[in-house]
Amino acid sequence: MHASQGRSAGLGLALASAFAFGGSGVAAKPLIEAGLDPLHVVWLRVAGAALVMLPVAWRHRDLLRRKPALLVGFGLLAVAGVQAFYFAAISRIPVGVALLIEYLAPALVLGWVRFVQRRPVTRAAALGVVLAAGGLACVVQVWSGLTFDLGGLLLALAAACCQVGYFVLSDQGADEAEQADPLGVIAYGLLIGALVLTAVARPWSMDWGVLGGRADMDGTSVPAWLLLGWIVLIATVLAYVTGVISVRRLSPQVAGVVACLEAVIATVLAWILLGEHLGAPQIIGGAVVLVGAFIAQSSTPKAPAAGPVAGSGPGSGSGAEAAGVGSDTVGAGSEVDALGSVSGAAGAELSAGRTAP
Repeated sequence: MHASQGRSAGLGLALASAFAFGGSGVAAKPLIEAGLDPLHVVWLRVAGAALVMLPVAWRHRDLLRRKPALLVGFGLLAVAGVQAFYFAAISRIPVGVALLIEYLAPALVLGWVRFVQRRPVTRAAALGVVLAAGGLACVVQVWSGLTFDLGGLLLALAAACCQVGYFVLSDQGADEAEQADPLGVIAYGLLIGALVLTAVARPWSMDWGVLGGRADMDGTSVPAWLLLGWIVLIATVLAYVTGVISVRRLSPQVAGVVACLEAVIATVLAWILLGEHLGAPQIIGGAVVLVGAFIAQSSTPKAPAAGPVAGSGPGSGSGAEAAGVGSDTVGAGSEVDALGSVSGAAGAELSAGRTAP
């Protein structure tokens, strides 16, 4: 009963994280159209979240002594790395292509578990990844404007590897007697990410006046500060907190597959709130992503003698419970919204909430 409840809670947190990450682009796009540079929106998002989490960072300041490598890795990979590589990628290849490559992360997580950690993976988890990736290809309509640019593809793959870092680093220390508090890891990750992005985004050149005005959301005038508040508090702070804790209750590979729902959620929200067209391939693809995520999260562990199984929930003892902690992205959830211009599928640039925290 306890294991089942823990699994259900983990799945609920993973879904909440996917919704929060996936909804970030819907709030970010009106700010971009109002005159903010996409990279400046990303900086505002991370820096604002870092300020909110400052009290948490101070409370867990012992982590600077106990887990310095974990904090630096989370900040560089899970927060700053995913975003920087993703935006560099979409400057060279279509958004849909970059998004699909980035969400190869769940498959890469399985590869990490199988070949680096040398733990077996269930067929259900592997099948879930395949279905989710195929469904995502339909959601972002990857066939629209496909071009081959080796540099852009490598940058998108780097973003996917950084997203793997989000899931793997979220899992670090889950089986230790003195665990690293996930809230402290997130707080310092955001602080480090904000410092790195400050050098990249150069916010001193930003048009700060936009934040005092209003932005248009499909014909509705909305205060810019309200949209920024949503991006910081919901799409970043809440998204990272629920995402990291969900990985701890599930596992990196299962949470990674569920994170694929971000693209579906982002596309649906763009349809409802921004008037983006949702075509039949996207609807079908969304259904396939849902099926893939369900299959992965419902996979059961093998015999106890085989050890912890990738893709199973926390019901197989302490070893399975240690399998996860869990954007940027956010998946992180993570983790980078497609905040640039639309290229390909309607709303595709709104999807990777984790990747553009």
